[in-house]
Amino acid sequence: MTEEGSSGTEVPSEIQEPPLATELAEDQTAAPESDLDVIAVAPEVLADSLSDYLKAWGRRIKAGESGALPIVAGLIVIIIFFQIERSRFDSAINLVNLLTQAAVYVLLGAAQLFALVLSEIDLSVGWMLAVGGFVIAELTAPNVGFPWWLAILCGIGATGVLGFLQGTLITRLNIPSFVVTLGGLLAFEGIAIELATVDKAAVGGVISISTTGPIFKLVNNNISPGLSWLILVVVLAIFAAVSLSRAARRRAQGLTAPPLSITLATIAVTAIGGIVLVYICNLNRGLLIPLKGVPWVVPFVGLVLLAYTILLGRTRLGRYMYAIGANPEAARRAGINVQRIRRIAFVLTAVTAGIAGLVYLSFLGSISTDVDGGNYTLYAVAAAVIGGASLFGGRGKPIHALLGGLVIGIVFNGLALMGISAAGQYIATAIVLVVAAAVDALVRRRGATVV
Repeated sequence: MTEEGSSGTEVPSEIQEPPLATELAEDQTAAPESDLDVIAVAPEVLADSLSDYLKAWGRRIKAGESGALPIVAGLIVIIIFFQIERSRFDSAINLVNLLTQAAVYVLLGAAQLFALVLSEIDLSVGWMLAVGGFVIAELTAPNVGFPWWLAILCGIGATGVLGFLQGTLITRLNIPSFVVTLGGLLAFEGIAIELATVDKAAVGGVISISTTGPIFKLVNNNISPGLSWLILVVVLAIFAAVSLSRAARRRAQGLTAPPLSITLATIAVTAIGGIVLVYICNLNRGLLIPLKGVPWVVPFVGLVLLAYTILLGRTRLGRYMYAIGANPEAARRAGINVQRIRRIAFVLTAVTAGIAGLVYLSFLGSISTDVDGGNYTLYAVAAAVIGGASLFGGRGKPIHALLGGLVIGIVFNGLALMGISAAGQYIATAIVLVVAAAVDALVRRRGATVV
């Protein structure tokens, strides 16, 4: 039984699980969400009109399939709270700073997502970030002089190799991922310290990068206002064309698709969000000189999340990851090479952590042994779980990492504006994380009761 032949392989009824059966055998275009998909059918399956769609969506919510709705509602409440407490929260300069500060949390959440989808965990992502940042910084230092693009490839490639090593230990020796990545956390911290110690460019354990180079400009430079609007128009046009053509193609093939009104509403909401974002970023944020435009890191993170969304939702590899997370034994009997997919997942986790290291390096303009890798690992888990990814595997999307990363960034930013100490910020983040985990557990319990 080969990996490629899994979609045509008959799975014994006693081992079939709803996500594997429905997604691999019936709908090859969508990622499974949970075991409730058999009962709480996706709205577009039963909907012929907007009212039917909303009714079906309501039934899914009652069955425990609330999706990202709780975190979106929570995000709105948090924003309103900080705006009431501190009027400076909605200033253009603060909101744009918030976006750049949250970029690292979003990318770390996306990194951890690949492990969580498989019901695994990676405790090394925080120090993996540090290793990637150190390699990039050292290779671009004057005494080495690598081109910036080659240094980035080497830094991210190095983290990918470390991720492959961890994945191999987990799959070949059957060591729990918790143990292997905990060892990785300690080892990578040592590697980062050693890199800073032996490199002559590191002064006091700190390696700085050029403030005129592309790496520094990734976070600290902005797209011009005119180009920002042009990019937005192009992106929205492509999104609208893809959404409408995909829905039309599915209907022509006799497959399920959302009503046209829902597709148009999705395009409209996306357009409004993009317009608001670009408008805020194009406001003058400078004190002595004009400062306008969308930071380059915003579309950069958006492209990373878009690539991961396509990978998880539109490719065989992504569908296999969800199937393994939902029921690894059923996935194995369906012909999926479970161990290979798990190794790939840990490589993707490490590579994404390396990308986060690039953004971290750009944000600070330097990197040092003071990187708080342990806390960044916890933020990675928190961003994914708060955003809506499941700790039990089989559920999670890049949009969840985006929402969770924004929540963490907003909490830190808002509490700092209120003058709350670092201790209070940590406690508040812990409360948000526990509440999100509790919601996830309650949703699963309710779904199990319905089933």
